[in-house]
Amino acid sequence: MERRDLLKLAGAAPVVLGTAPALTHPASRAARGTERQRQPDLGNGTFLNPVLSGDRPDPAILKDGDNYYLTFSSFDAYPGLTIWHSRDLVNWQPRGPALTRNIGSVWAVSLEKHRGRYFLYIPVKAERNDTFVIWADQIDGPWSDPVPLGLPRHIDPCHAVGEDGSRWLFLSGGDRVRLAVDGLSLAGPVEHVYDPWRYPDTWDVEGFAPEGPKIHRRGGWFYLVTAVGGTAGPPTGHMVIAARSRSIHGPWQQHPGNPLVRTQSAGEAWWSRGHASLVEAPDGSWWSLYHGYEAGFWTLGRQCLLDPVEWTADGWFRMKGGDLSRPLRKPRGGQALAHGMALSDDFSAPLRLGSKWCFFRPAADETRRVRVEGGALHLAGKGLAPSSGSPLLLTAGDTSYRFECDIELAPGGTAGLVLFYDDKLYAGLGFDEQRFVTHQYGIERARPVNPHGRRMKLRITNRRHIVAIHTSGDGGLTWQRFDRGMEVSGYHHNVRGGFLALRPGLYAAGPGQATFRDFRYSALDD
Repeated sequence: MERRDLLKLAGAAPVVLGTAPALTHPASRAARGTERQRQPDLGNGTFLNPVLSGDRPDPAILKDGDNYYLTFSSFDAYPGLTIWHSRDLVNWQPRGPALTRNIGSVWAVSLEKHRGRYFLYIPVKAERNDTFVIWADQIDGPWSDPVPLGLPRHIDPCHAVGEDGSRWLFLSGGDRVRLAVDGLSLAGPVEHVYDPWRYPDTWDVEGFAPEGPKIHRRGGWFYLVTAVGGTAGPPTGHMVIAARSRSIHGPWQQHPGNPLVRTQSAGEAWWSRGHASLVEAPDGSWWSLYHGYEAGFWTLGRQCLLDPVEWTADGWFRMKGGDLSRPLRKPRGGQALAHGMALSDDFSAPLRLGSKWCFFRPAADETRRVRVEGGALHLAGKGLAPSSGSPLLLTAGDTSYRFECDIELAPGGTAGLVLFYDDKLYAGLGFDEQRFVTHQYGIERARPVNPHGRRMKLRITNRRHIVAIHTSGDGGLTWQRFDRGMEVSGYHHNVRGGFLALRPGLYAAGPGQATFRDFRYSALDD
């Protein structure tokens, strides 16, 4: 299904593929009404990482005049590849998704602008792996339908333009391939051009895994920034290395200071830091965006970090933010946009898919399940449980938070709230009109009697991985604690694989549709 078809559905069933309301600015815990979320801008000229909290892996950044655009690997979440916008590199607003058709699990992309046209090069893990390209004449689209390039064995493409005007994709493993002049097809075979720097074999890493190449041109040099050591695994594994060449065609000289970024121990604030890009700020200073896991919180996914860069007299550069545990001085200049978006939703406006809500592994017609009307989200049932029902999810970036919703069932239906990693690993609570259904370890377990009938409020509290569930049959005036506590610190990639994160969400299963009202999210003090 192409984007224009989804937009037709959006008009018919109020769904919008676009920008969500921003949070007020700024504070370490900002509020919108009763909602609280972590914020990077401290309001005193400094910021505290992450600049984008929650699952924001493999950042791909584009400087376009006074504007900065950023997107991340979206894996099985659709609509995907949300474009984020900033003017100061610290405060970011979501605009809308670039990818609406499910083409598989979307890994690290390249976001580029070439001769006035925007391009996204998208590696996909699917029944048949490939790299796709989409393009648009405006950053907000419409984006073209994906075009396969025929690259089944590589990931992490990076678009680069040589000194002779030639166009290339640099790929994982130190390889590259030439692109046609229009950037929409290959113009040669894959070739090996770079052997990345190797770390000592005494270091605890996940594996060599050279990936995430990024090409930057400055002062007569091409700089190639690469990740090695594996994306997850031991906290000390992932790292940033660099090389440079006078020509896009090499030869490449290794940076004498490699690795430029590496977590030294599990006692640091950020683990597995890598997959870096370089970018110039409005004041002419240079910065690096990369991802990392928050210590002890693999469940939140890889979060987006901002590290100051210093160019040295020999034409090399270094990162100077240390372990990123302390506030850093913001770049000067550039208008600070209101940061982020409210995750609470009273469903009084069209549902914004792709900028806030997303489906997990949706079918081509998934948006037909959604209708917003009368201050409520009406979600048609699908499957028998979250594992088969494409739940509707959010990305949370707080170490402790609570979310709740008023849920009303159709006869014979089931619905509920979940903490969802993937279709094999999730937790939460659902109900039908007679019984609860307990979701734990990705399976359906105990089914105690439901005293509330077909309508109730559910609340899930996730306080540093300790999960408590409450129910209310009187609209939230009184709450009863559900007799099943959970601990979810193991719901993450190092246990399950997939490079995903644990996300709050809602689901509807069985016949008919469930009605969701007054969804509320709030960060909690740890």
